[in-house]
Amino acid sequence: MNNPNSNSIKSWASDDRPREKMLQKGRTALTDAELIAILLRSGNSKESAVSLAQKILHEAGNDLSLLAGFSVEKLMKFPGIGEAKALSLVAALELGRRKIESSVKQRNSISSSKEVYEYMQSVLADLQHEEFWALFLNVKNNILSRVQIGEGGTTQTLVDPKKVFRLALEHNTVNIIVCHNHPSGGVSPSNQDIQLTKKLRDGAKLLDMSLLDHIIIGHDNYYSFADQGIMDQ
Repeated sequence: MNNPNSNSIKSWASDDRPREKMLQKGRTALTDAELIAILLRSGNSKESAVSLAQKILHEAGNDLSLLAGFSVEKLMKFPGIGEAKALSLVAALELGRRKIESSVKQRNSISSSKEVYEYMQSVLADLQHEEFWALFLNVKNNILSRVQIGEGGTTQTLVDPKKVFRLALEHNTVNIIVCHNHPSGGVSPSNQDIQLTKKLRDGAKLLDMSLLDHIIIGHDNYYSFADQGIMDQ
């Protein structure tokens, strides 16, 4: 007869148990699935915590960025995942994203499109609808404020340039960076995105400001108008 507990983590060699492995070899020695298994603590009647974690990762295409977009309800559809486990996993992934955002905040200034992406990813990357945000910067490119300008459906957001510039003036802005997301995950700009960018660029010049960039954020990647040279066209 097969051992009914053969799938239990307790039956594994100590080096294969995630918690013991972390204590003995350090956190970097663990796979993504093993780290998730520690959060889950246990699996179900047919699977160990590691096997369950592997199944969850597979559903997310082995992409932690996509996994971060899973809702509590979606996670609870996996056998053995109750509300408490789902909340623990969502909270851990959110802390990871906030850590990245916090590191950007602590820098003296924004200096690249990648830093903007890291700063805005936790806000925009996993939304199922479009949102448009503006970062208002001083002459040293320190962030003065981060403001949501508009919210739309799954394919577009209506943006009023007058609102962007009114808020920019209120914050004594010198430089502006705008960002929006594509819920589909793709980051190629539409003709509407290009026309809006040029309108904001030209309007900023009239007010002695500069539109430094427009960042489109997907699930785990981004598109920078500045990096592509479109801001100068």
